[in-house]
Amino acid sequence: MAIVKAFIVINLVLVTFAYLTLAERKIMGRMQLRYGPNRAGPYGLLQPIADLVKLIRKESFFPAAAIDVLYIFAPFLAAFTALCTFSVIPYGPGWEVGGYQINGYVADLPIALLLIFAIGSLGIYGFILGGWASDSKYALLGSMRTCAQLVSYEVALALSVLGVVMMARSLSLVDIVDAQAGSTWYILPQFVGFVVFLMAGTAETARAPFDLPEAEQELVAGYHTEYGGMRFGLFSMSEYINLITLSGLCVTLFIGGWHGPWLPGPIWFLIKLFVLLFLFIWVRTTVPRLRYDQLMRFGWKVLLPVATLNAVITAILVVAL
Repeated sequence: MAIVKAFIVINLVLVTFAYLTLAERKIMGRMQLRYGPNRAGPYGLLQPIADLVKLIRKESFFPAAAIDVLYIFAPFLAAFTALCTFSVIPYGPGWEVGGYQINGYVADLPIALLLIFAIGSLGIYGFILGGWASDSKYALLGSMRTCAQLVSYEVALALSVLGVVMMARSLSLVDIVDAQAGSTWYILPQFVGFVVFLMAGTAETARAPFDLPEAEQELVAGYHTEYGGMRFGLFSMSEYINLITLSGLCVTLFIGGWHGPWLPGPIWFLIKLFVLLFLFIWVRTTVPRLRYDQLMRFGWKVLLPVATLNAVITAILVVAL
């Protein structure tokens, strides 16, 4: 049963990723007073399939001096770690079908939150290997910049959820969602942690205004300069799936997970997920990109102290009350 659920969840995440690319281009087009994709199929609904065909048909080249095994392995590592993290996020209360109990998650681990951060840290190696194994100084510099940004903001991201962990007294995402059932969602008492989580998560997924790893309008491309075809597509897919996972994790930790009135649990989870994804697209369309020194200063001198102070105050209140 777990294998069947994993297969279904992975395919749903892939479909969401495909049409998130279309939704982002449509929404950005409307915000910029243009149409967006509208040629492939009715209303442009076949655009993700057209993009897939285009990437598959592109020449899959690689530099003559590249380190073959690591060069090919890097995008697969980035995509694999991105897909794995969604397996511990709960999306419903569970159901009994044909005498079988089907839980609303693929796996419930007592350290699920730590697992997500650990796998996310491994995903950084995909970006580092991609730049280093390309044997290109531009790709190498891009991968170093990516590594510095992701490692820096991961500290603030981890500290921003400490308050939720202390209030729920568990690292299990299922327990954290259950702790918000019939009570106040953690977005209210942990609003500071929620804001820090969104900002640090935006940098972790390399979204504007923190998209310095690529900065397509200004740089060659960053760590994937020497990639083309589906290898480039896997890097792009991993970034979008990381964004979906981050939004799902934010829903789970701060916005009550799948809890909500009247509608079924998975519907509420999807509604909250899509609202957060829309917020990320909105921010990308309206907020200008930071300089790299501003990016690093904001992470270490603003987000990190605020997240630390929030965790300390939460610890004091939890012990006192």
